[in-house]
Amino acid sequence: MKKPTLAVLFGGCSPEYSVSLQSSYAVLSNLNPDRYTVLPVGITQSGQWFHYTGAYDRIATDSWAEDPGCLTPVVVSQDRSVHGLLAFSAPRHQVIQVDYALPILHGKNGEDGTVQGLLELAGIPVVGCGTLASALCMDKDRAHKLASLAGVAVPASLVLNLGEDPQAAVDFARQTGYPLFVKPVRAGSSYGVSKVYKQEHLLPAISAALRYDDRVLVEACIGGSEVGCAVMGTHTLITGEIDQISLGSGFFDYTEKYNLITAKIHVPAPIPAETAARLKETAKKIYRVLGCSGFARVDMFLTGSREILFHEVNTIPGFTPHSRFPNMMEAAGIPLQEVITRAIEEAVVL
Repeated sequence: MKKPTLAVLFGGCSPEYSVSLQSSYAVLSNLNPDRYTVLPVGITQSGQWFHYTGAYDRIATDSWAEDPGCLTPVVVSQDRSVHGLLAFSAPRHQVIQVDYALPILHGKNGEDGTVQGLLELAGIPVVGCGTLASALCMDKDRAHKLASLAGVAVPASLVLNLGEDPQAAVDFARQTGYPLFVKPVRAGSSYGVSKVYKQEHLLPAISAALRYDDRVLVEACIGGSEVGCAVMGTHTLITGEIDQISLGSGFFDYTEKYNLITAKIHVPAPIPAETAARLKETAKKIYRVLGCSGFARVDMFLTGSREILFHEVNTIPGFTPHSRFPNMMEAAGIPLQEVITRAIEEAVVL
């Protein structure tokens, strides 16, 4: 029986390009070669697409694009009868049929529905969240509004658009109090996020966030801790164990997320079983409200009084050895290879 061809997309036109490389290396290294014909598709930061045939460890070191002999330019064919890629190799193009595509692309132009829409238009099943859910979850403001309508508590916030008078943000901060967070509405890995303690730092933080998006979220700081829940499935959902982040100082920014300098991630979280169960149910509710499928990581805040507030959803969570999603699933008895297999099988059913 012929093995299905799985295209794994890595890299991308995103500030989170380097994070994608690490996650993709972990995913590619854990795919079962007996079940799939794996087709690595690398996307450079300038937007060139290549079928990559070299060693996986060169992806991790970002040297994958340095050997022309391992690169064949490709594009996604929008002819649904092709169901795959067009490879431009001499003397003419060739068709590479693709059964499923697994984007491991973090941030803009990968996690925000753009690539998902391209693949869905081509008739290629996407492993993970689809176009609408990806776009909604990338937009922190709209995700919060939908979750709030469903009865999930969210932090108080204000959206400031590029070119608008920042006085509204100053007034909001005065009413809400410091510290507070300023972040791009559509970005990941804490790029452009600042924790602001004083009014004189507010406008510079807004300017920093505007480098990554034309909309900025000014958000109240929630006391307590950040917790997360890995969720898998579409109709029947399963969850990993709850994790909890503790910090020595500052906040869980890019450096802490990928280097864990003062941060510690506890999984399972040292919280009562009843609280963990409420967090899992809240995560599943948010997952469903936003139309997620396949897999996602739902991040929340847990206050000292055990109140739960929605933070954000990562539709393509990190898959590095330090990443939260695979460790939460591992703690629930589901290793990374099985996580990937289940996600692919879910795409087959859809």
